[in-house]
Amino acid sequence: MPTFVARVRDAKGNAKKEKVVADTIAAARSSLRSKGLFIQELKQAEEFKLSGNLSLAPLQAALAKVSVKDKAVFSRQFAALINAGVAIVRSLGVMAEQCTNPKLKGALIDISSDVQQGMNLSEAMRKHPGCFDYMYVSMVQAGEVGGVLDEVMNRLSKLLEDRARLQNQIKSALTYPIAVGIIAVLIFLGMTIFLIPIFADIFKQLGVELPELTKFMLWISAVLRSPSAIIPVVVFIGGSFVYRQYYKTRLGRETIDRISLKVPLFGDLIQKSSVALFSRTFGALTRSGVPILTALEIVRDTAGNQIIANAVDAARKEIQQGGMISLALQKERVFPVMAIQMISIGEETGELDSMLMKVADFYEDEVEQAVKALTSIIEPIMIVVLGGMVGGILLSMYLPMFKVFEKLG
Repeated sequence: MPTFVARVRDAKGNAKKEKVVADTIAAARSSLRSKGLFIQELKQAEEFKLSGNLSLAPLQAALAKVSVKDKAVFSRQFAALINAGVAIVRSLGVMAEQCTNPKLKGALIDISSDVQQGMNLSEAMRKHPGCFDYMYVSMVQAGEVGGVLDEVMNRLSKLLEDRARLQNQIKSALTYPIAVGIIAVLIFLGMTIFLIPIFADIFKQLGVELPELTKFMLWISAVLRSPSAIIPVVVFIGGSFVYRQYYKTRLGRETIDRISLKVPLFGDLIQKSSVALFSRTFGALTRSGVPILTALEIVRDTAGNQIIANAVDAARKEIQQGGMISLALQKERVFPVMAIQMISIGEETGELDSMLMKVADFYEDEVEQAVKALTSIIEPIMIVVLGGMVGGILLSMYLPMFKVFEKLG
């Protein structure tokens, strides 16, 4: 029978480890519970082990990432357990047992232990910023203070699900051109490196005068098959490194993000998605009882675009001096006029959170339509580019053939 190792707590709350010999993990869990022990973690003794008793679990947890979808699923299930009357500690233990993400699993085990020792849930979550960011912790804290934790978790799950859907829409707009672009480059490299040299030998034997297009393609083929072909690769890697270092600076972020908002086709998509993300997050925070200044600070840090973040920060400073959010956003000239007018109406009527949700719904629909329009424009362009690349190579190879036929005739 396999041996299982468990981290448990007894009736007095003392933590300890237990070894259980059982046929299955379910049988081991039943055995421990029959002794009145609370299970925090249970796994097979040989699980994730290498020779020399080296554990892979810490490495797996370090390399794993907690996605927006992971947090949304956790929030939805956690809210259901709390709403059903299950204690927070036990709910966290249940979620940890069924969690498949090693990083989130480890965080939930630690959070469960901290909460059992008397720490607030939000404070325990704050110790794991890789799993629960500032926005998430702030909403949980507001739910604890207001006694509506289950309602806040439901709002969090809805917010994260909407954010994941928005991200997927944007990714879908980029997937097709990226895939076609990679295929086009691979086809171009394959034909240039392997096909053109065969025709080059034939042309050399025939001794015909080559057109300029054919000479150009033969030169490209020779360059790609020579050691100097590594130069473009080095230039690309170096350029990427310089770009990342420049983007880490405040000036770099502002410059690049400002340019990205003005890029044809994509700039409008970036602006609408940023407005939708701002409205959804800000509305969810204010509706959950987070103070407006704190909510604006959270939204600023999660904006994803430095220009949008600057506008939000200006709005926060305006409110500190007794101003209105809509007027501050209007001064920055970053948000669309319609969004600013709807926010202004929400401030005047005292329904800011509801109006922000309507703004988010509207611009999420706009993003969806923009993605469809962008895809419909990019698809024929990419097909023409791919056809042009392949056709250009074939044309450069067959043009000398016409001269051969004329010579033979």
